[in-house]
Amino acid sequence: MTTATQPALNAAFLESKFATALSYADYTATGNDTQQAAWQAIYEQTALTPAQSELIKSFTRNTKILVSSGVWCGDCVQQCPLIARIAEANPLIDLRFVDRDTHEDLAVQLKICAGLRVPIAIYMAEDFEPVSVFGDRTLARYRAIAERQFGAACAIPGAPMDEDELAATLQDWLNETERAHLILRLSARLRQKHND
Repeated sequence: MTTATQPALNAAFLESKFATALSYADYTATGNDTQQAAWQAIYEQTALTPAQSELIKSFTRNTKILVSSGVWCGDCVQQCPLIARIAEANPLIDLRFVDRDTHEDLAVQLKICAGLRVPIAIYMAEDFEPVSVFGDRTLARYRAIAERQFGAACAIPGAPMDEDELAATLQDWLNETERAHLILRLSARLRQKHND
């Protein structure tokens, strides 16, 4: 339920949040040296395949993505650089980040299982109308974490992300980005606006 202290998750509210949000580079720069190094390591480990790049380049609708995140968050470190790589492949994708704790009025509207989870990505149309909300972990990431936690061994803290897990998590984020694009591309409202 929306209250006076909790604004509705609508275009006007999202536009105001997007206006204060940071680019990927500016957002990661808010972290300390250790945090910045962790984000950079995953970013450098991440690469789109030629087929993924071509798919993203084919997107024709302006898509805005606002991510509620924490530069301190391990799940954000291992997923947000993937979203950045996707956004870099097409200038029509405008990606921005806000800190979950600084923007708690947004975060409380994105709770998952009663928790303030991160990262949570809000996909929006060019006019900030919400299209989808995705996060906190993709299915591939949840499967990998479950296998580690319920399996015979635990991951070493700070270890590089497994290549198969990275590729599967990247594909999950790409699938949601493509889904949002198709929602926008097939929208009767936007097709009328753009005469296509």
